[in-house]
Amino acid sequence: MITLGASAGKGRGIFAQRKLLKGETIEEAPVVVIPHSQIEHLDRTVLGDYYFVWGDDEEQAAIALGTCSLCNHSYRPNTVFRLNRDKLTIEFVAARGIEAGEEITINYNGDPNSKKPIWFESLE
Repeated sequence: MITLGASAGKGRGIFAQRKLLKGETIEEAPVVVIPHSQIEHLDRTVLGDYYFVWGDDEEQAAIALGTCSLCNHSYRPNTVFRLNRDKLTIEFVAARGIEAGEEITINYNGDPNSKKPIWFESLE
């Protein structure tokens, strides 16, 4: 359904291998939850760019153990992610139809409509 490949100007990216329908689950990735007290250590590693904010108070972090953990950011994402704290997973769902070969993108702010700046310069 998805594959890892080169993304122009972004390094690696995730791409649809076939047409994906709006509302289709692309992946449900298990997570490892990082306690708040350990996030400062995580931020000093390369994994500091790959975690999701987690928990009811958003004071924890979670590392997704799936391919979609490598989705690139877009302010016009074609995919949304849903945190499932009970199942300890993140579900990645097509926000619209996605063509075969198209890059799978998410808004790193969590809200697909957010234009809030992220921690690095976006190519958009």
